Amino acid sequence: MIDVLIADDEAPALDALEFMLRQDARIGAIRRASSGAGALQVLTSERVDAAFLDVHMPGLSGFDLARAINRFATPPAIVFVTADEETAVGAFDLDATDYLLKPVRQERLVRAISRIAAVAPGQSPAVEDEVITVTRGTTIRRIRRSEVRYVQAQGDYARLHTDDDSYLVRVPITELAEQWAAAGFVRVHRSFLVALAAVTTVRVGTNPTVTVAGVEVPVSRRLLPGVRDAFEALGKRRD
Repeated sequence: MIDVLIADDEAPALDALEFMLRQDARIGAIRRASSGAGALQVLTSERVDAAFLDVHMPGLSGFDLARAINRFATPPAIVFVTADEETAVGAFDLDATDYLLKPVRQERLVRAISRIAAVAPGQSPAVEDEVITVTRGTTIRRIRRSEVRYVQAQGDYARLHTDDDSYLVRVPITELAEQWAAAGFVRVHRSFLVALAAVTTVRVGTNPTVTVAGVEVPVSRRLLPGVRDAFEALGKRRD
């Protein structure tokens, strides 16, 4: 069970986050704080596995708290919660496990809890979650590899598709396929690479496809047997 602290100076936000957390069977005790100072008091007197911190709180901000937490002998996992996407970039500089944008969506919260579980005491992730710097217009941000659902080749570039957006990076898909194979990414077509764990359906037939993030991605007939075997093997491991 994962014991957590949630800190936010807005009571409705605390109530909503607590309600969603309680929908996940992996969550144990939930402690609440309505200020940064209150959160720090809880963290120094009680043990929690993860802290969900609102970034903007009067007095001690979520970032201030994270700097203090990182000095603990055994710090909890940190998840920032913010309505401002621009501040999310700073989350990676403070070794945050994840960040959530308000209003928090249940499916996004589930992924954050999975990341916490992967780094909980006694466990370690099989492969370090790479952070990728991407550019959209004049905005530079960083995303984690685990946010990418599939990759589409575009010449010498690759487009990374997440649940919410897509980003063009100057890396050939062949290079990403080699680098990300150990993280569970599988080449399904000369133009597509998918996160196997995000695949929900494999369709065989005249025009085989896989469904990932609600999108049907074509599968090369040459690669289909390997894709199908990998998908079936993953299902057995999950069982």
